[in-house]
Amino acid sequence: MNSPPLTRLILYTKRIDQMVRFYETHFGYTACQIEGDRIIELKPGSSGAHLLLHPAGRGAREGQAVVKLVFDVADVPAFCAQALQKGLTFGAIHQADSYQFANAKDPSGNSVSVSSRAFVPRE
Repeated sequence: MNSPPLTRLILYTKRIDQMVRFYETHFGYTACQIEGDRIIELKPGSSGAHLLLHPAGRGAREGQAVVKLVFDVADVPAFCAQALQKGLTFGAIHQADSYQFANAKDPSGNSVSVSSRAFVPRE
């Protein structure tokens, strides 16, 4: 199994507009959003990880364990099956608008996800 690259971080926030302005202003990111998608993707001006701003739930406490590491994989079910053979169990495979993803936890309890979102043609 090849090592998938870590290319996106999901940041759960109650301050979407402020977060967009902050990262655009201070770090040169550009905000992109697909119509109907509640996630705003911040793309770096050069190379680097994309930041995905996801609306935080009412009970979420910002700034504490509200980051999810997202690993790009073309075939989510196949990756999850391979991971299971090595002892990592992912939860249900979710179908989003045009991609799939599944979630798990690392040994410290951090959220990790595998997603085919990066393989969907975007603007």
